[in-house]
Amino acid sequence: MVGALAASLGVSERAAERRLDREAAQQARLDRLRTAGVRTDGAFFDGDGSLVVNAADGRAAERIAEAGLTARKAERGEAALDRIKAALDRAAATRTPSGVTSWETDLASDTVTVRVNDRGAPAARAFLARAGGFGDAVRVVTDAAPAEAQQTVYPGSRMTFGNGPGYCSVGFGARDSAGRPHLVTAGHCVDSLPVLLHNGSRFAQATHSRFRLGANSVDMGIARLDAGSSIATAVGTWGSAGNIAVRGGNRAAVGASVCKSGATTRWTCGTVQGYNVTVTYKDRNGGPDTVVTGLGRSSVCTEGGDSGGAYISGNQAQGMTSGGPISQRCTGAVNSPGSSYFQPLDDTLSYYGLRLDTN
Repeated sequence: MVGALAASLGVSERAAERRLDREAAQQARLDRLRTAGVRTDGAFFDGDGSLVVNAADGRAAERIAEAGLTARKAERGEAALDRIKAALDRAAATRTPSGVTSWETDLASDTVTVRVNDRGAPAARAFLARAGGFGDAVRVVTDAAPAEAQQTVYPGSRMTFGNGPGYCSVGFGARDSAGRPHLVTAGHCVDSLPVLLHNGSRFAQATHSRFRLGANSVDMGIARLDAGSSIATAVGTWGSAGNIAVRGGNRAAVGASVCKSGATTRWTCGTVQGYNVTVTYKDRNGGPDTVVTGLGRSSVCTEGGDSGGAYISGNQAQGMTSGGPISQRCTGAVNSPGSSYFQPLDDTLSYYGLRLDTN
């Protein structure tokens, strides 16, 4: 991962190593503050790699500064932005905003950012009118292309389906309270609850998905592993960086370095760019648009078939590929420029009552 990050940032491997160590150390300090009950209201890494923490009050600002982190008193903060974002989610549940790519809380700008690919679409105009009611708390930017859920419909892949063509990528292993093993993946990969195959051999049966085409959805799903099958507790990198051991599932802050492994674009890296993102996915087969909530956004390049694949920051598992721009084509390099959405792992584990398998 150090080599991949160095190539992505255009720095030496030693500099990349120092960055990863610094991010981990700052994240650990923030975790200790939160455990101690210090009132924070969101955090993100700035362009210099410093962890900026929104302080809920003056005393919290003092504690944050004493911990060696950058304290900020935001005009709005994460909680207020989340309330605005939830109102936009409710508007989208009433009418799917075709022409609007996504909307998310953006801690760095202290706004809810709405990305639009077709301002002239009637549903987009109505959605933007609703967003405009929040004044400068909402920032509207133009996005080049609509997004799609990244399941490519052609046979053969890392993880194929027993009920038809197409493929996705293997995500993380986890266990329920009884110790039974499961695969955690993107919901749209398993929305029809198929049998899952690896190299042509069955290894799991999908059991749950929160993704429904044309309906308000969350892109999480799980499959029950067959007896004798297991998911490795290390992320494969397709020969780029060996196997990356999974030591835990602590969520990385915005701005942190992250890489993903997927069957189409293999090992690609970038940074986390946001959480609590809602996306409007288009269907390549002419089906209805689908609004998906609760995603993370990154600068990692992905393509169709990478869906379900594993995102990892350092040795902490982050989530599974959900989707990205329809027209996006990665260059084949680790640091391919691009963007993607991922389903956060911690939310998925919490919803299904699972515990991540770690190395």
